[in-house]
Amino acid sequence: MLRLLSVNFRGLTEHKTLLGLNFSTSSVMAKSKFEYVRNFELDDTCLRNCYIVVRLDGRNFHKFSEQHNFMKPSDNRALGLMSRSARSVMEELEDITIAYGQSDEFSFVFKRSSTWFKRRASKLMTHVTSQFSSSFVYYWKEYFGEQPLLYPPSFDGRVVLYPSNRNLRDYLSWRQADCHINNLYNTTFWTLVQKGGLTTTQAEERLSGTQAADKNEILFSEFNINYSNESPLHKKGMTLIWEKVNETTTKLIKRPDEGETEINVTRTRKKVTSHSCDIIGDQFWEEHPDILESDQC
Repeated sequence: MLRLLSVNFRGLTEHKTLLGLNFSTSSVMAKSKFEYVRNFELDDTCLRNCYIVVRLDGRNFHKFSEQHNFMKPSDNRALGLMSRSARSVMEELEDITIAYGQSDEFSFVFKRSSTWFKRRASKLMTHVTSQFSSSFVYYWKEYFGEQPLLYPPSFDGRVVLYPSNRNLRDYLSWRQADCHINNLYNTTFWTLVQKGGLTTTQAEERLSGTQAADKNEILFSEFNINYSNESPLHKKGMTLIWEKVNETTTKLIKRPDEGETEINVTRTRKKVTSHSCDIIGDQFWEEHPDILESDQC
């Protein structure tokens, strides 16, 4: 037995277990000669006291939307699926305080005090991306019915840090302003094609060099469309936040000499809610002061 120990002592923890020995791991387990490769790993811990934003973008979604016959200029089924997938991410990672999405992108904001995955950028990004992508596939039928998913979509992700509340608000304002610009263009473009009879090339040429006022004028004067009346979902995008909501359920209770009686029970719980509203101005942030954390370190 002693001979066996002397031969197999170097790093073979299986023998330690088989022989019923109780040596400490640090004294018995020798490092593998291959373990040096860990030195190639980079420290990607996100700076403390900063909001961590993970932004996802659909890869080749122009092709994906065409092959899956998305409606133009906006497909509410696809937008609903994007929002549902984002809600799945927030429900999995409760340190995400707000998420904003438009078209084929979504941004997830982790609170500045978050310690999820030890604030490692790669862990946060890959977890958000994989959860979102798998949810997109999982909930596809809920929004597209019997229309088949021809192939799985893919999303790429990036991580950006914002040190102050103003920086974070400006980032989200930038994304919502981008939503408005893109939607106005797409609305005018596809109106020229679908109602004006232009080809896509002709519509592109018609809109080349135009400003927002020009596009609004085309919609109103030629097609009697007031862009202000377009859906807030298309103009403002999707904002998801945590809110306290009251939920009422009916329960059956048994009372002496009275039999079973139905009573309504109301309880409050936190839930991810969706909004299509302005997040550039102050009103939204004043109504939801718990989203942002103090700028005081």
